[in-house]
Amino acid sequence: MTTDHNRNGENRVETDGPPEPEYPTDVLVSPAWVESRVDQLASEGTDMRLLEVDVNTAFYEAGHAPGAVSVDWREDLRSADAHDILSPQEMRSFLESCGITEETTVVVYGDNSNWFAAHLYWQLTYYGHQDVRIMDGGRQCWVDYDYPLTADPVTPPTVAYERSLEPPARPGVRAYRDDVRDALDTDTVFVDVRLPAEFRGEIVKPPGIDEGARRGGHVPGATNVFWAENVRPDGRFKTPARLRALYDSRGITPDDDIIVYCRIGERSSVTWFVLEELLGYERVRNYDGSWTEWGNMIGVPIEVSE
Repeated sequence: MTTDHNRNGENRVETDGPPEPEYPTDVLVSPAWVESRVDQLASEGTDMRLLEVDVNTAFYEAGHAPGAVSVDWREDLRSADAHDILSPQEMRSFLESCGITEETTVVVYGDNSNWFAAHLYWQLTYYGHQDVRIMDGGRQCWVDYDYPLTADPVTPPTVAYERSLEPPARPGVRAYRDDVRDALDTDTVFVDVRLPAEFRGEIVKPPGIDEGARRGGHVPGATNVFWAENVRPDGRFKTPARLRALYDSRGITPDDDIIVYCRIGERSSVTWFVLEELLGYERVRNYDGSWTEWGNMIGVPIEVSE
């Protein structure tokens, strides 16, 4: 350990950063990987772009990784015309405004152990962007391990995104309500990543959240694997062995056809990322309509646990 000074001139102790994740860097990178490329990420070039995705942009304003562009999940990543993810044209406009071309390596991180960053990762995968990665541990890990922060906002130059986003390049990563309906009473495995109280039907939304469903419960036959079981206390993903053991213990295997869901699709994006990208399961879809849609529909079956 060494002693240095922070921005306020106070002494602080520098600690070693977290170990490198045991996953390919083409999907998951460490804070140290990001820090070593700060100059490249902060440049006006389009080779790499770093995005901090938050539901509360006050975090970004207080301090963020150098070079990171602020993304407001509520304003930037939800369609203006529908209760849905960005349309192809909206996604194109978003990417262009962030200085991202079809050739850019996009690195995302954010609050809530990367809930919203994972949701952007999933959207970019759905639309076929070729190189997108998550920073392991997200904002919490970056701050906890004392990586550099700046309050200077980043406004990249607007560029052209020339590859077509329509039709989506990887529609197989997304499930719709008809897919869920059709999968009932089949071998499809439903993974509900919400709080156990949500799964049991005791509450219809997490505490402090305004938007919920009319009915509580879960998709019939679903297995509850709380999203936070995927991560360590510092927000980093657990090791491959521990994640495989977790899903094996719940009877969820790489050969299964899997649909994951939560309340609005952001928490389930974390679980989709774990199964699809980190563990290599081949048939995993994120039902982003999730419980806000299913729990508000008339005539669909719902189970409630005792």
